[in-house]
Amino acid sequence: MNAAPLAKMGLITMEVNLILAGLIGFGFGFMLERAGFGSAHRLVGQWYMRDWSVFKVMFTGVVTALFGVLILDGLGLMSFEALYLNKTYWGAQIIGGLVMGAGFVIGGYCPGTSFVALASGKLDALFYILGMSFGVLVFSEGWGYFETLQNLGSSGRLTLDEWLGLNPWLIAVVLLLVAVIGYRLTTALENKLKQ
Repeated sequence: MNAAPLAKMGLITMEVNLILAGLIGFGFGFMLERAGFGSAHRLVGQWYMRDWSVFKVMFTGVVTALFGVLILDGLGLMSFEALYLNKTYWGAQIIGGLVMGAGFVIGGYCPGTSFVALASGKLDALFYILGMSFGVLVFSEGWGYFETLQNLGSSGRLTLDEWLGLNPWLIAVVLLLVAVIGYRLTTALENKLKQ
């Protein structure tokens, strides 16, 4: 019997689900700040290849979540099909990734870390959030112009294993190996730059 997602299975109410989401989000933001990810200087170190903390933390999170989902699904404790996944829009997501990446490099924050930085008193994050909010406003108010762009390359709910036609466990193991190799290489690069 599937037991998760808890709200979808009726094991908790949507109100409790929202409270839990808020607490988890607060905890995640707190941990980001404690790890130094509320600092634009720390975050842009990734782009200058002098601080690979973002790569290491994010890749660790992706691999951990992937193995967690596969294990829980395999044990019958959580249905992967019951999880919400954004639909794939190749064109829109490539363009959106480039725009967000440019904003990350220019502003020094991603959307999540900008709120963490603002909560810790960094005023430059406020300007980043205002700029991001302005972009969201322009996009929503100009929806008639952007709708075609939004649907560019629509492929429905598509996962990497489905797209490549491979076993999801094979992809998980390959990503784990890439993460371990990447961690070792970036640590060696950081140590070399410190000399």
